[in-house]
Amino acid sequence: MFKEILGLPVHAMVVHAVVVFVPLLAVLAIAYVGLPRWRHRLDWAVGILAVVAPVTAFVAVKSGEALADALVAKGFQGEILDQIFEHSRYGDILFRIAVPLGIVAILLLVATSDHPRVPQLPALVVPVLAVAVVALAIAALVYVYLTGHSGAEAVWGTTV
Repeated sequence: MFKEILGLPVHAMVVHAVVVFVPLLAVLAIAYVGLPRWRHRLDWAVGILAVVAPVTAFVAVKSGEALADALVAKGFQGEILDQIFEHSRYGDILFRIAVPLGIVAILLLVATSDHPRVPQLPALVVPVLAVAVVALAIAALVYVYLTGHSGAEAVWGTTV
């Protein structure tokens, strides 16, 4: 399922979604925290991205594992394999950041929604969630860069 689509590696296609959706979630979540007046305009986008970004990161990790296995089976070894494994480690960390970022962003949306079904929460809940969102968003941006750069270096480093 995660190996190929029409003969092309799924990973090479899905990484583009990760590079768009995870940073977009990070930036909009930070904007949601920092611009309370705009929350009613950002909430739907943050909510959608809080689900979509971790899903794309998951598919990227699984398709990357399938691609790495295929490359090992074809006899890739040495420095290129080390670069692929470094890229894979960064990707795993990015996924482990994207999931909590999505969860905490949704919790922040709920906590600030003023919906009648949301119980009265302690005063510290929103600030704690806001700090968590900003910290995870910054970490996500860093790891999108590290993952993307290491992947691009592995693919294009000796080509151009």
